[in-house]
Amino acid sequence: MRTVNLVKHHGLGNDFLVLVDLDERFAGDLGELARVACHRRTGVGADGLIRVTPGRDGAVATMELRNADGSRAEMSGNGIRCLVQALADAEAGLAGEVVIATDAGPRRCTLHPEDAPGRRLVSVEMGEVRVVALDMDRAEVDVGNPHLVVRVADTTGADLAALGAAHPDRNVELVRPGPGAGEVTMRVHERGVGETLACGTGAVAAAAVARGWELAGNEVTVHMPGGAATVTLDGDAATLTGPVERIARVELEWR
Repeated sequence: MRTVNLVKHHGLGNDFLVLVDLDERFAGDLGELARVACHRRTGVGADGLIRVTPGRDGAVATMELRNADGSRAEMSGNGIRCLVQALADAEAGLAGEVVIATDAGPRRCTLHPEDAPGRRLVSVEMGEVRVVALDMDRAEVDVGNPHLVVRVADTTGADLAALGAAHPDRNVELVRPGPGAGEVTMRVHERGVGETLACGTGAVAAAAVARGWELAGNEVTVHMPGGAATVTLDGDAATLTGPVERIARVELEWR
């Protein structure tokens, strides 16, 4: 048996186990660790697992993200914000702006001061958002990972699981206008996970499409089952801001 030290965080209910491995001691199969640790009945339970290793090319750290099923993902807007909080806890003095290397490219993050013990806002510059195809009721979007955004009248009545199963290679968002001006409401099915309470890259995709549909301008509040995030659009670039919280420190016995 081996003991693996993890920290659990969540961003709007989108939860991640973070392995801070700056000395690169972990030598196991990260996908298998994700499948075991993220299982909600026989493991700790999470939507994904993130390994944090030393940075490269000016980044303070590198993010390797695995979905709950063990598959590798390029990027997670909520996951990288959880990573930054975990890194700030592990590295005394880490504050302000930091750059994290990801499979989707470098991402600049801003740590805001804690507003409660274990809770803070984190902003992340999400890079280029490409609306690949747009029509009146659906759009394909690239936020460093692929998305299908579908406009619906009621997000609660649609069969999201079936739509996600029909598009296993991408995240799928159901979006409706409101409740207020410049706001949208969203449900999301994430590839390799299933329906989650929130999705950072999904919120960015929804905001970009909402602007294209003239439902919102350059600042969009995206309401999700786990809470609301703010997306600020500047041309083809986007910044995501929302809260992250530390939940627990975990010693996992892993064969």
